[in-house]
Amino acid sequence: MPYTDRAFFCRAFFAIHPLHNRGLKGENQLNTRFARKHLSYFITGCLITAGLITSTAYGDGFDEALTGGAASVDIRMRYENVDQDNALDRADALTVRTRLGYMTGDYKTLSAFVEMENTSALIEDYNSGPGGNGKSTYSMVADPEITEVNQAFLQYGGISDTTAKVGRQRIIHDNARFIGNVGWRQNEQTYDAFRIDTKALPDGRASYAYIDNVKNIFSNDTDVSGHLLNIRCDAFSLGALVAYGYFIDFKDAPANSQQTLGLRFNGTHQFERLELLYTIEAAQQSDYQDGDKGIDAAYRLLELGMIIEGITGKIGYELLGGDDFSGFETPLATKHAFNGWADMFLNTPTDGLRDTYLQLGGKLAGIKLLAVYHDFQSDKGGADYGSEINLLAARKFSGRYTLGLKYAGYNADEWQDDTNKFWLWGQLKI
Repeated sequence: MPYTDRAFFCRAFFAIHPLHNRGLKGENQLNTRFARKHLSYFITGCLITAGLITSTAYGDGFDEALTGGAASVDIRMRYENVDQDNALDRADALTVRTRLGYMTGDYKTLSAFVEMENTSALIEDYNSGPGGNGKSTYSMVADPEITEVNQAFLQYGGISDTTAKVGRQRIIHDNARFIGNVGWRQNEQTYDAFRIDTKALPDGRASYAYIDNVKNIFSNDTDVSGHLLNIRCDAFSLGALVAYGYFIDFKDAPANSQQTLGLRFNGTHQFERLELLYTIEAAQQSDYQDGDKGIDAAYRLLELGMIIEGITGKIGYELLGGDDFSGFETPLATKHAFNGWADMFLNTPTDGLRDTYLQLGGKLAGIKLLAVYHDFQSDKGGADYGSEINLLAARKFSGRYTLGLKYAGYNADEWQDDTNKFWLWGQLKI
């Protein structure tokens, strides 16, 4: 990419960076927020238009990049049943999620990707959530019928071991405990962001993203001004150390604005007949910008496991601390993957949550098998939040097809209601 194009890319980043516009108030501040909100799309459009104009001069190179890319298809049909011990009717959902994407080839270190997504309900005896089908007498299945642009970004790869993206994109950090895409739901969570990732660091890599909108699983927009920083160091023989800082300013709910700083270390060690697995993590959450001063909670994770003859066993303890506001929250996480698949703890109780769990998994005749047991307690006050059993069986065929069964059984005590969920799905991914 010519120097002038690189300079434009840098200026675009500083234009959307909130520190560049600090000190503005009133109407000017609103105008700046509006401009920041839509600038990433404006930049993407300008660069693509510039590419189209330039194609007249460069001819076949641009055409080859545009037509010589790769298409992608992801189709998943899923049946979900939810039965709760409360006044809500049992939910039955049969949905089909289709994603069609196209990644262009490189043109002067630039490439582009666009992906459309549609979710349709064949059986719709369920409440699809906020802004959804309005069937509030049923239990919730968070798969609304939608058609949307799931991803649309421009990517620049003109710096060695570094890529930059601007536009709507998927962002997942580490195990998605804090920043994820909620990939289990039919409509995933994506981000309107400027992001730069580099592997140019010695024995490590780093990622920074500025996000100004979150497109959630209900296809609703969340207006944010957020900075996501994640740095990984692989210089240790026993494992990898990750340091992260996530600073999220919720524009429409400023009291929820938060910052999370943490460290994560995980690795493996091979013995003669077994492989030892270990993870330790600690984070602290506090208020950010206009966030409530009561936000002050800790996160802790300790997980030990081993692999013997292809069978993996783990024991873990996860703490989401209580505080004077809402407990340790992870609003941008893939929450379904944690604290039980029944999704009873999508919002952390104010008194916090202690999750002690056992996990056993392996393969039999090519079928992935997994069983998990959770015991839930409050962090403060000694409340018993119940227990849960999770079971999964899934098989991949020919690298493109997946069939799966999944069950979650939550046994309530002093939190929520007894809940049973069952899933059956098939997926094609090319």
